[in-house]
Amino acid sequence: MIEINQNIKVIIMSQNDKHHQEIVNGLFNQMKQILDESKQPIYIYLDDNHKMCNQQFATFLGYKSPQEWAKTPGFLDLYVDESSRETVAAAYWNAADSFNASTIEVTWKKKDGTTKTSKVIMVPMTFEGHILVVHFLTNVK
Repeated sequence: MIEINQNIKVIIMSQNDKHHQEIVNGLFNQMKQILDESKQPIYIYLDDNHKMCNQQFATFLGYKSPQEWAKTPGFLDLYVDESSRETVAAAYWNAADSFNASTIEVTWKKKDGTTKTSKVIMVPMTFEGHILVVHFLTNVK
């Protein structure tokens, strides 16, 4: 890695963050009806800092709103129980790299520290040249 100086590094990261936020905002506008009207918990993941969900998913994990959940940095360590992390990561990369949808069982960590299990249907999609994975939760226990 070549570092010209810290200011340039910050500018590049800031532009990338801004671009990713624009992707998430654009996709939110396109998916709004599904996110608002579906009874299923749904989340869409671009990266740890750029993700969105519907109210059902936020509530499922113990958050007051999708905005509160989306502002929380991180993902796997924060929301997925250790027993499910490898399965979630493998299924995500399979969807993102090979464009294969899949269904897996996941044990989630809620905001209050308790756990909950569900099936997750992972569906790859593209938006403005970026690959994202849409996650639909079913059989919530």
